[in-house]
Amino acid sequence: MVIKNVKINYQFNDIKKKVTIVFLHGWGQNIAMMEPIQKYYQKYFNTLILDLPGFGQSGEPPYAFNTKDYVELLHELFLQLKIKNVILIGHSFGGRIALLYSSMYPVDKLICLASPYCPEVTKLSFKTKVYKKLRKIKCLKFITDYMRKKNGSVDYNNASEVMKGVLVNAINTDLTIDVQNIKCPTLLVWGDLDTAVPVSRCYELNNLIKNSGIVIYNGATHYAYLERLNELVIVLDSFMGVNRK
Repeated sequence: MVIKNVKINYQFNDIKKKVTIVFLHGWGQNIAMMEPIQKYYQKYFNTLILDLPGFGQSGEPPYAFNTKDYVELLHELFLQLKIKNVILIGHSFGGRIALLYSSMYPVDKLICLASPYCPEVTKLSFKTKVYKKLRKIKCLKFITDYMRKKNGSVDYNNASEVMKGVLVNAINTDLTIDVQNIKCPTLLVWGDLDTAVPVSRCYELNNLIKNSGIVIYNGATHYAYLERLNELVIVLDSFMGVNRK
């Protein structure tokens, strides 16, 4: 299916249930990263997993999408597939999209797995300060390009030019005001050893989203949802009203 000039790869398991669980993966990932959770629920709900634009087998956006562009593409996909009642489960980058979507459109329930909602404030290293000064000097561009490739994030350096723009847009997006508009029951799941999105963000979101609860897994990382999968499924069953008897 092509939406907003982007080819979208997706798997829609429609078993004619009223509610559809939609799984949104993190940055640099694909459908496979959400399948471990999806397989537990494919008998109880319709399920939709997609490769977000720029990842997996989906095409790249025609320009550097911002978070709202991803939201609007997702909403159009729901319209095309006639999906009305939605439970959103998003990890990291996918969780950021899920947060904004839930602030803009009706959602039955929202589950955020280590999901950033605002820019991270970090103290600049000496190398970064030097890089920022040198970047202003055009004739030294070859040096700053080298420094960026050597010291920049793996995600950024491995991305195409369009996806670099997407990443910059994402990490600079502040959803602090938006998430306060979320009305649906929301579950926030984190690992206390998460270095990508610190657990402090979980507590902040819990304060910003009125109808929310938190689950913190001790000793788990940014991928707590996989590291504690069996424990998480028990929590999700309760949150989504699944009776496996």
